[in-house]
Amino acid sequence: MGTAGTASSSTAVHARDSHDQHPQADHGHHDHYQTDDVKELDAGALFVLKSKGSWIHTGYHLTTSIVAPPLLSLPFAFASLGWVAGIICLTIGGVVTFYSYNLISLVLEHHAELGKRHLRFRDMARDILGPRWAQYYVGPIQLIVCYGAVVGSSLLGGQCMKTIYLLSDPVNEAMKLYHFVIIFGGLLLILAQIPSFHSLRHINLISLLLCLAYSTCATAGSIYVGSSSKALPKDYSLKGDTVNRLFGVFNAIAIIATTFGNGIIPEIQATLAPPVKGKMFKGLSVCYTVVVVTFFSVGISGYWAFGNDAGGIIINNFRDDKGNSFAPKWFLLMTNVFILLQLSAVSVVYLQPTNELLERNFSDAKCAELSARNVIPRLISRTLSVALAVTIAAMLPFFGDINALIGAFGFMPLDFTLPVIFFNLTFRPSKRGSVFWLNTMVAVVFSILAVIAAVAAIRQIILDAKTYRLFANV
Repeated sequence: MGTAGTASSSTAVHARDSHDQHPQADHGHHDHYQTDDVKELDAGALFVLKSKGSWIHTGYHLTTSIVAPPLLSLPFAFASLGWVAGIICLTIGGVVTFYSYNLISLVLEHHAELGKRHLRFRDMARDILGPRWAQYYVGPIQLIVCYGAVVGSSLLGGQCMKTIYLLSDPVNEAMKLYHFVIIFGGLLLILAQIPSFHSLRHINLISLLLCLAYSTCATAGSIYVGSSSKALPKDYSLKGDTVNRLFGVFNAIAIIATTFGNGIIPEIQATLAPPVKGKMFKGLSVCYTVVVVTFFSVGISGYWAFGNDAGGIIINNFRDDKGNSFAPKWFLLMTNVFILLQLSAVSVVYLQPTNELLERNFSDAKCAELSARNVIPRLISRTLSVALAVTIAAMLPFFGDINALIGAFGFMPLDFTLPVIFFNLTFRPSKRGSVFWLNTMVAVVFSILAVIAAVAAIRQIILDAKTYRLFANV
């Protein structure tokens, strides 16, 4: 991971950086900024983090990275919190992340205006906290979190495929979960070859529509099943003894926090064509409009319909343990197809930090992007990267427990703690003012929550350890 964090000042790009950042895409426009910037950009920044997008494109990227299938676990979080605490925690998660993502955007804009446009999270950390923080903390945890999201999405994709398979042919169970994970990996292998983050803008628009589609299905399905004669009696009491309830609360808070997780705000802002000022706020507004609509509708309707029996993924409640469906089969098939398709987009978005790192190490910025010198290493490195993620997902079908631990150590610091620290260190607001103390409180509270959530995740891993088997067909 050492190379993951090393970021030289060569990755800083002037805010007035012109057009595409490609030497071959100059089209006769020569100013003194572009000549210097093209020299300074490494292959990772030049080929993966192309600054060509508009604010609406960042809205698509942000929505795909935040509004993903893990939101279907929100009713499960509500089951450990109850109505009031559940809605309060969901609201706080939304308000704090919207606030912290805007802070990190303001810090990026400030440095761009000073002549240093940071294209990566670790570039920011290097400039603000120092090179060791970038090399040994921010760079590695960002890569682990993002790669963990790819593994988790591959596993979820396999589970969706298996559900579709069983709905289509409930008698035949010849194919196992790991077979479906490998098939999903084949799709991901193709999508992973899309060269740049900016190139994903059309896929991420479709992804935005898909997340609205399956969230609508989850909400409608919960209302339908919860209102039907087959509905079980609703129990909203908190299960378990005091210790289990307490750990359930911490686990639920971690679920909500990681559901809002992103971890790649600087990389998404890097896709914006300069000048960047004000564009990220518009993109975040698009994203959080979708967040409010989807998160609250799914969380509230799912908990209302199933109470404390709400499952880890709410659509699993639409079928019983024997495979009998409470909703029409076509409806379940359609919902799973929507989820499956969006998971492929989510996986590719979270592959971008890994792609950028691979490109920086194995490509040559002096050669054309589509030259054999760059295409062959890209094809090999990205194929191996996806193959490793899919192998881990197939081997460890209990990866959800591990991902909870990664989320506690990764998403919480990257999304809640570091943005407010970066803002305070960059703008140095008055210690007599409310901004400084609000940011300090956010940093302290979520650092404590991260530690508690990590303990809860480790406890869950220990409790589930007896059921762990490699390549299990869960």
